[in-house]
Amino acid sequence: MVDPRTPTGENGGMIPRGSVALVTGAARRIGRAVALRLARGGCRVAVHCRDSRREGAEVVRAVRAAGGEARLFAADLSRPKAVERLVRSVERSLGPVSVLVNNASVFRATPFLRSTPADLEDHLAVNLRAPWLLCRAVAPGMVERGAGKIVNLGDIHAERPLADHPAYAASKAALHALTLALARDLAPAVQVNAVAPGAVLLPEGAPASRARALARLIPAGRLGTPEEVAEAVAFLVEGPDFVTGEILRVDGGRHCRG
Repeated sequence: MVDPRTPTGENGGMIPRGSVALVTGAARRIGRAVALRLARGGCRVAVHCRDSRREGAEVVRAVRAAGGEARLFAADLSRPKAVERLVRSVERSLGPVSVLVNNASVFRATPFLRSTPADLEDHLAVNLRAPWLLCRAVAPGMVERGAGKIVNLGDIHAERPLADHPAYAASKAALHALTLALARDLAPAVQVNAVAPGAVLLPEGAPASRARALARLIPAGRLGTPEEVAEAVAFLVEGPDFVTGEILRVDGGRHCRG
């Protein structure tokens, strides 16, 4: 077994084409864009979903139509045993996971004075514990092979909490901290980074006026796109191995404003 502190050579932990990428929450929205982008980059993609099997199957078909390889895996990440089964199923079907993108997330309003412990636990289960368990499941193999990429989908609201979403903000802040801790503990074989999107996709059903109001707060003058977030993820997967422990904001400069 390779000691994680042992240098892996001039090329670091470069991920070759054909490597297996597990993307959680990949059936819709940002996760879908990430899965499609990594497939275009040559990864064989494990498309994870919880309930969105129809949408997940559409992602798989899109990858295959473009000449790539993808398979669909369903699991409830709030259940630790289901997380373990997911990784076993992916590795039996596609092979060892070399790229892990922790995208699946719980996001809902939890006004603090009306919230319950269950509200916090629900967010932590998917937004923190599941990434922890997934990293724990795939990291030993990455270290042994001397290469691996982990990208966590954080949020700018980990640093700038959104009103009435304290459970969500706390869970994403913890995910940012886990990113930094694992970047140190799994180096140099594995690079661990996070992408922190800003306003990209509004909740379904949100009025157009909400998007216009948000755009006025963003120096770029508009909301982002899932594809732009996916390109940031791809940079961290395909780019320099000297980048690790980074929280890459993709927010159009929103963090620059007071």
